[in-house]
Amino acid sequence: MESALAALGAYLLGSVSFAIVVSRLAGLPDPRTYGSGNPGATNVLRTGKRAIAVLTLAGDAGKGWLAVWLASVFAPQAVPVAGVAVFLGHLYPVFHRFQGGKGVATAAGVLFGFNLWLGAGTLVTWIAMVAFFRYSSLAPLIAALFAMFYAFWLFGLSLVTGATIVVALLLIWRHQGNIRRLVAGTESRLGEKKPSAPPPDPSEASR
Repeated sequence: MESALAALGAYLLGSVSFAIVVSRLAGLPDPRTYGSGNPGATNVLRTGKRAIAVLTLAGDAGKGWLAVWLASVFAPQAVPVAGVAVFLGHLYPVFHRFQGGKGVATAAGVLFGFNLWLGAGTLVTWIAMVAFFRYSSLAPLIAALFAMFYAFWLFGLSLVTGATIVVALLLIWRHQGNIRRLVAGTESRLGEKKPSAPPPDPSEASR
């Protein structure tokens, strides 16, 4: 019963999409209606409101950590379940018509909740991939793969390792579109500007 309640509470907490809530409070459009359509910090940043994007990032990561921490206090045996449940809540939020984000920040919060070294190692991997490849979508994919290795190294065959694998695989699955663009070579790099449209042909204008 405790595990079921922990899972339900974690899912409901995860269903609070900070990208949508903070944008609404700031008078910004719903992040699902512009850019990539993803309710996450990266898409919110497209509005030029860095403070709102930072709040979104902190909120989404914080709820992942909080769900795991609360489980560790009130139902320690349900910690792995709570980690997966809060992540599923972010991906498929009941409060927002089940239209959630890709889960990068929430996954990071969950991993830090599981173990400080697990979270830190995954975060360092993410930073290194961003710095080296400059693809915002490739970094979490590689970090997710490494997170599974780090979890096995720290916990061996355990429920925490299993929960980490589930979160990592779900995150990778949610990036299917990005993976296709990476394979096709059409994914944009960080700081890369889209080519501007060519100037009109004067001869066409004179016709």
